[in-house]
Amino acid sequence: MKTLESPVLSIGAGNMAYAILNGAQNASVLPHDRLAVLDPNSDRRALFANAFESPRGAVEWINTLDGDRPLILLAVKPQMLRDAVQPLIDAMNAYDCPSCTWVSILAGSRIDTIQSLVREDDRVIRVMPNTPAQIGLGMTAIASDNDPEASDLQSVRTLFEAVGEVIEIPESMIDAFTAVAGSGPAYLFYLAEGMMRAAESIGFTADQASTIVRQTILGSSQLLTNSPESPSDLRAKVTSKNGTTYAATTTLDDTGVMNAIVAALTAARDRGRELASE
Repeated sequence: MKTLESPVLSIGAGNMAYAILNGAQNASVLPHDRLAVLDPNSDRRALFANAFESPRGAVEWINTLDGDRPLILLAVKPQMLRDAVQPLIDAMNAYDCPSCTWVSILAGSRIDTIQSLVREDDRVIRVMPNTPAQIGLGMTAIASDNDPEASDLQSVRTLFEAVGEVIEIPESMIDAFTAVAGSGPAYLFYLAEGMMRAAESIGFTADQASTIVRQTILGSSQLLTNSPESPSDLRAKVTSKNGTTYAATTTLDDTGVMNAIVAALTAARDRGRELASE
């Protein structure tokens, strides 16, 4: 896998930022000396070799490095966007920092909004990863319809391909992607929670229920990943007419679970749109 030539500064060192950056380092894509974070939390800074509390220190670090155009990873809460960006922009202007490419993983924060906060020569690329990036199995979308520079796009792909799969989609589809993949792990965890609760209710201990459900989900997800068949085809293979699986899935259908899933993802997409308008 190609080594990233751009220095990377992350504004924010929370769990998602750590998953991405640590994964890229473990994959030998991002050298330790080309990564730094800017975060007010000393515990989060302690996780990184180069970590700064002040924007000035971060900018001085960028200015010591050569190579490709620096990447600034925006990894704060969406409502903190303006407060996080402005002090760094002030420091960049004061200490003659080169133009950078801002890479946002913020839900609901549109490219044009971020572009209005940064310098004229800076560029913006919006991405949306998900938490399985923590184990190198993430799913990331890059919004590519604002004609990003080919070199920027390649740098961003290199960073996120180190922690999973990457697709390019129009920014208009980012909220939908967030509903499916960004929030998607929570849906599976919700299912697992329900299965464990049900397993205990029909006689298993909590430890037994945990083992059974975790392994069942692991094996089933691997089967789905490795099989060319659709989920409905795979489900049909374990659903005998009037059998046990049929009894379960018919109950799910009778209680409207499939429609509820569609409604839930639609609600998640709509909330992403609301965040952008707010």
